[in-house]
Amino acid sequence: MKRCYFCKGEIVEKNINHMHSWGDKLIFFKQTPAEVCKQCGEVYLKPEVVKAFDRVTAHLEKFTQTIQVPVVPFSELAAI
Repeated sequence: MKRCYFCKGEIVEKNINHMHSWGDKLIFFKQTPAEVCKQCGEVYLKPEVVKAFDRVTAHLEKFTQTIQVPVVPFSELAAI
């Protein structure tokens, strides 16, 4: 891909950190190869990258490194 579908900006290849939602799980993929628009930041993932995500999510028990993420319902923001 040469130009962004949305803004027509230039697309460059780079490694990004990507959050992937799978059911009730949130998976953090580090150094994910992607194509990113230099103008608006839109991210494009190649089909083989998405297929790799699917393979990993089927075997999450093999990965032990985790991070903690606070979960804050929007309705509770007024109380803060």
